[in-house]
Amino acid sequence: MATRNPDATRARILEAATAEFSAFGIAGARVDRIAASAGCSKNLIYIYFADKETLFATVLKQHLSLVYESNDFTPDDLPAYAGRAFDYAQAHPDVMRLMAWFTLEQQAGGSPAERAATMRDKIAQLGSAQAMGQVDAGLPPAFLIAAVMSLATGWSVASPFGPALDPESLAAPATLRANVVELVRRITRVPPGE
Repeated sequence: MATRNPDATRARILEAATAEFSAFGIAGARVDRIAASAGCSKNLIYIYFADKETLFATVLKQHLSLVYESNDFTPDDLPAYAGRAFDYAQAHPDVMRLMAWFTLEQQAGGSPAERAATMRDKIAQLGSAQAMGQVDAGLPPAFLIAAVMSLATGWSVASPFGPALDPESLAAPATLRANVVELVRRITRVPPGE
């Protein structure tokens, strides 16, 4: 008789849930499809995660943790950071879709606590880099981070602009990446003489 492995089952559920939520969002996702894909019962999903919203929050938190771990924030080198963010967005379209669905469906609920704390930390680090003259201080750090992330992820599958406006450019991701890095370099460099 095979023994049950709760960790493996939980991992299968999270993998199936990632695919389901990135395709259909929270409202459109169906627990029965997640259960079928994970090879478990719906009841087991509710035992592990209580409800669909908790399952989505767990999936989102898991992926955000991976995003933060894979892309160190370098406030003194925002062009390199933007390049890494671009690479991640291109390599993980499911995460970009999860973020888009979260934004669309959970606006009133705000950001997950870890995401908000990470953003506050990045803003503080960037403000310090601006104060030390490493980054142009002409724009507020919160605005600058949002602009950099928008540029870096603007060509992801979840963006309403990049791929829709120029689908041919998707065949040249290296050129897109170079353009993103260069634009971030231009908007963050300290003007000569300052």
